[in-house]
Amino acid sequence: MRKILAWLIVVLWMMLIFYFSQQPVFDSRDLSSNITKQLIEIAEKVTPLENVQESQVHHLVRKNAHFTIYFFLGIFALLALKLTGLKHALSAIIALVLCMIYAVTDEYHQLFVEGRGAQIKDIFIDWAGAATGITVATLLGLIGKSGKARSENRKSNAGYKVSER
Repeated sequence: MRKILAWLIVVLWMMLIFYFSQQPVFDSRDLSSNITKQLIEIAEKVTPLENVQESQVHHLVRKNAHFTIYFFLGIFALLALKLTGLKHALSAIIALVLCMIYAVTDEYHQLFVEGRGAQIKDIFIDWAGAATGITVATLLGLIGKSGKARSENRKSNAGYKVSER
């Protein structure tokens, strides 16, 4: 059941990416512009902003959206592959390849959306997001495993007393 749920999350996440990619340029720009304005307003409450150009922040918001959405796709794909029973290294490689293929097809799909186009740099940003997500998930998994192993080791040694001299 966990395996099916994990793959369902991957498919739903890909559908979310597809949804954002199929938006005409005006709708996509409006969404990211609204997010940009909200971020600037929040930042100005914390610290006064000088010489901040909304267009630069807007560009960062759009590119970070690519990175972030593929960051999570990488994590979800890795988890689904691991639950399928593959070894971690193979799962990581396949997850990265899957994300890269999806990024390429996603950019290709945008060629057919009003006002949109394909950009190779977006594919690299997507790939970097997926690679970072897979790496973070791997590191957190290793940290979790080493902490769990230490905890189990303490429990197994708890029954033994060390003699003091």
